[in-house]
Amino acid sequence: MENILLNPEGNLLNYSNIEMVVNITAAILIGIILSTVYRATHKGLSYSQSFCQTIVFVTLIVALIMMVIGGSLARAFALVGALSIIRFRTVLKDTKDMSYIFGALALGMAAGTSNYFLAAIGTFSVSLLAFFLHFTNFGAVYKSEFILRFRFTQQGNSQAYLEAINENCKRSSLLHMEPSADNNNLSLTYDIALRDDMLAKDLTQSLGALEDISEVVLIASKNDVDY
Repeated sequence: MENILLNPEGNLLNYSNIEMVVNITAAILIGIILSTVYRATHKGLSYSQSFCQTIVFVTLIVALIMMVIGGSLARAFALVGALSIIRFRTVLKDTKDMSYIFGALALGMAAGTSNYFLAAIGTFSVSLLAFFLHFTNFGAVYKSEFILRFRFTQQGNSQAYLEAINENCKRSSLLHMEPSADNNNLSLTYDIALRDDMLAKDLTQSLGALEDISEVVLIASKNDVDY
């Protein structure tokens, strides 16, 4: 005869003890896999160990919530009311981080409701997609894009640095121009894409060799950059 499990209030539980342990274990493993994929595919300077651990916690907690709710509509509304008092003030620096949070929520729900095949194929699909987008650099406009900054003496010949930029770059556009306090120098910022046969050092050496150019800085901007 099948064992019937009751909670302290005498209500029927939807999961056996063994199933609860399996669900919790599955949720933790899914969270760790998602967190590992996030760490391996992360780009930019906004990496956070705390966020990496949060993915694991969210997956497990959502699985627990789904087991608590079970098939009870009353418990679902009670949990919504209880969780509505929580205020999350952390701002995600990378919009892609939100997809990992939603992934943790969805896969945690799958594990918490004993949908193991869905949890497994979902984890595999999310991980595979994350690695595919990472290695193909999907969505990038240019594969070799930089932010170029340098200081130019206004009495100098502007044609010289323009020729140096055109020789080394297949595309360039002026982003910012700021005169110095004494109005003798200009601080210039360009968005550039190097030619396929050119290296970053070729451009910096060409500009650095000009007498009217100083403080040459080249910033890789494969991701979003504030200039």
